[in-house]
Amino acid sequence: MEPIKVDFGGSDNSSGKKTAFSTPEKSTLKIILSIVVAIVAGAVAYYFMLPALNFKSTDLYMFLGIILAAFVVSLAVLSGAMQSPEYLPYVKKKAIVPVAIGVLLAAVVGIGMLVSSVFFRADSYSKIITIDESKSFATDIEEANFQSVPVLDVDASTALATRALGDLASINMVSQFEVSSDSTQINYKNSPIRVTTLAYGDIFKWLKNTKNGLPGYILVDMVTQKSELVMLEEGNYIKYSTQEHFGKYLMRHVRFEYPTYIFDAPHFEIDESGRPYWLCPVLDKTIGLFGGTDVIGVVIVDAITGEFKEYTIDEIKENKDIQWIDVIYSTDLLVEQYNYYGQYSGGFINSIIGQEGVKIATEGSNFLAMNDDVYMYTGVTSAGGDQAIIGFVLVNMRTKDANFYTVSGAKEYSARDSAQGAVQDYKYTATFPILLNISGEPTYFMSLKDSSNLVKRFAMVNVQNYQVVVTGETIAQCTEAYVKSLKQNNINIKVDIDEIENATQNTENENETPKTETKTVKGKIADIRTAVMGGESVYFIRLEKGSAYYTISASNAQNVVILNIGDSIKIEFEESDEKIIEAISIK
Repeated sequence: MEPIKVDFGGSDNSSGKKTAFSTPEKSTLKIILSIVVAIVAGAVAYYFMLPALNFKSTDLYMFLGIILAAFVVSLAVLSGAMQSPEYLPYVKKKAIVPVAIGVLLAAVVGIGMLVSSVFFRADSYSKIITIDESKSFATDIEEANFQSVPVLDVDASTALATRALGDLASINMVSQFEVSSDSTQINYKNSPIRVTTLAYGDIFKWLKNTKNGLPGYILVDMVTQKSELVMLEEGNYIKYSTQEHFGKYLMRHVRFEYPTYIFDAPHFEIDESGRPYWLCPVLDKTIGLFGGTDVIGVVIVDAITGEFKEYTIDEIKENKDIQWIDVIYSTDLLVEQYNYYGQYSGGFINSIIGQEGVKIATEGSNFLAMNDDVYMYTGVTSAGGDQAIIGFVLVNMRTKDANFYTVSGAKEYSARDSAQGAVQDYKYTATFPILLNISGEPTYFMSLKDSSNLVKRFAMVNVQNYQVVVTGETIAQCTEAYVKSLKQNNINIKVDIDEIENATQNTENENETPKTETKTVKGKIADIRTAVMGGESVYFIRLEKGSAYYTISASNAQNVVILNIGDSIKIEFEESDEKIIEAISIK
């Protein structure tokens, strides 16, 4: 059927015909269908984007823009305007309202950005965090207690966590799961611990295991370097996580319950009984429409049941039942807020011209365990980009209480370079420094790792004189060498080495690897499995007439990737009574 053409009385053209405004056949139906398409597109976009239905969220405006665009494009396609340009005037007329709404939304975003700009609101930005600058490093920071000083960083703890996965072999799950890339440092039973969930090996392993969920999580002691796979009771596995899909995907589960809340990235924690939870910090824009991001509360999700509990910031500080919560404010948010304070306390113009008193956080940060809380540490330098710090900041990651300490000296990365230079023959890499109080002397403490992210030595660098750098195989040896080096540089401090040795003895004994006899075994492969751990393929091999699995990574034995059941091999390993034994070589 030919399209209906409606004459609106246009003037005659040169050919003597009237100009006509062409309306597609069944235009009302096409408009209704376009609205339906826009609604469906909006539903799909909402399901995957999960925007907060909050005018302070820029995601909302993008979401609404998708709906409006879906209507206009759908109408153009259904009306035939893509093939017949004569219908374009019709589409343009019908698109006036959605385009006008889009322009209005864009104007709201533009004006919102403008009124939230630090150019106009520098004073408000500088006050979003309160910094106490009256503290003294020597008196306020307790002398280092090496039983609570973390010696691992994220990469090193992840490497240890992958080793704990071997315990899954006892329940035939070793190839089904891997270590999640996300982890959280907390205080658990008065010890600094990094906790992380498991992750499904791939989409097919998710399909196989999602009904039951993730069977446990991994704890890595940041002091003793012990890793432990904590298995949950069957039927009480982790069913809601960032590793899931559809309704059990954590943020979708939370968004459907709290559609208007703006959330920061969730993180994983456990309470003192070891029960797993997800913490989803609730954000607000406190300056204008989009500026001054701050935390106003938290939604806690039971990782097993999916149940919700909501608390305000004041309740988090005062409620003793939830004192196990360690992290509410993310590192990125705290650094951002400190930089607002450091840059704009003297006004926006001063932050660019003159820069009197302007200071910013240095690159990188670390964590300290103090008073059963976790503190973020970062150095502070002047705005001129000096290679030295003028002090450092400690911020409580649960309450946002923040203190600045005046300490002049080398930047953290300069200290790292000094430490790595002292062991350059070994090609060790240093962890990000932790600032310690060694008898009142500000000292950078680092662990030195090999290419496998295993801690091999320790290093200390004096903050004020980073040429004073020492290393040692144990913390006690490192501290003793540090004290001697300080005295050689006419820096006299009082340190009881015997006391340090006693304080670190238990830790070092736990970290010692007993010397074992190297053995070899020959046989045919009865079973071979693989899992991805720490980003590399690891193989688990069982021989005929044996029950133990021998494990080795493909990077340490490339020939393992071509092995098959029935192949004859020789395995070199260190004697062990474990069911999973780390192989030295496989031939």
